[in-house]
Amino acid sequence: MLYEEKDEKISVQDVRVMQNTFDLQSYTDKEPRDVSVGQTDRAENNFLAHSEKLEELMHQVVRSETTEYDTHDTLIKQVNQEPTSPEQIDASEDSEASDDEESPEYCECEFCVPAAEQVPAKPLLPQIKSKDVGKICVVIDLDETLVHSSFKPVNNADFIIPVEIDGAVHQVYVLKRPHVDEFLKRMGELFECVLFTASLAKYADPVSDLLDKWGAFRCRLFRESCVFHRGNYVKDLSRLGRDLNKVIIVDNSPASYIFHPDNAVPVASWFDDMSDTELLDLIPFFERLSKVDDVYAVLTQQRTSS
Repeated sequence: MLYEEKDEKISVQDVRVMQNTFDLQSYTDKEPRDVSVGQTDRAENNFLAHSEKLEELMHQVVRSETTEYDTHDTLIKQVNQEPTSPEQIDASEDSEASDDEESPEYCECEFCVPAAEQVPAKPLLPQIKSKDVGKICVVIDLDETLVHSSFKPVNNADFIIPVEIDGAVHQVYVLKRPHVDEFLKRMGELFECVLFTASLAKYADPVSDLLDKWGAFRCRLFRESCVFHRGNYVKDLSRLGRDLNKVIIVDNSPASYIFHPDNAVPVASWFDDMSDTELLDLIPFFERLSKVDDVYAVLTQQRTSS
């Protein structure tokens, strides 16, 4: 295996977001092109048929608020092993829908908890390396930003990642976004790059091993480093341990950087368009950006001019 197996539990929050992984993305086809990791089938019957646990153990990057759904008996047992919380799934779907309509989803993240009750968190990143002192920190997403992954076999897969679940090995087929090699190589030369994904490490780590041939990523952050905020896995840049005026996030999902939209360089979601040039087109912009002392002025100007 390309990775060390870790004990991953299915949480109540994971169960809620599995139904809504793809609602806020720009993927609007009536029928999905394949059964995608990071893309839940819109039809509930098809969703159940593809196994909730398999989808959870991979990389559902949550894109929307929680909606109603049916829960498989086995998944209910796993969920009930988690500590009781206001988000615990009710036995009755009807009563759950009623509760959701009457009050907003309870959230315990630092943006919803009063400051007086918060406990300072340890920075997510280690001390900056000497070679990166003075450089801007660029946080880069994985799925639909750099790659697209699928359980459905594809002939042109760049990588095939084995993922073991309950003693059975499942193959995940990974496509690299066009020009991702040039992009990562140059970004690693210019910035302190950090991979930050809402995926689980057992999938994302081996993908990163094969994708990042130049060691561009100084650090890798996974789902446990995200903040679960009102149905979304959010990448809280204030927890990195870097000055925010020298932090940028490159991500296809606005929900991922909802706390810090002024630090974002949005990219379009990518699935299989081999004529895509977005990563290549971004290189000159980042070359100019690498020389500034404060990213906010440049990013604001970029947003207003686009």
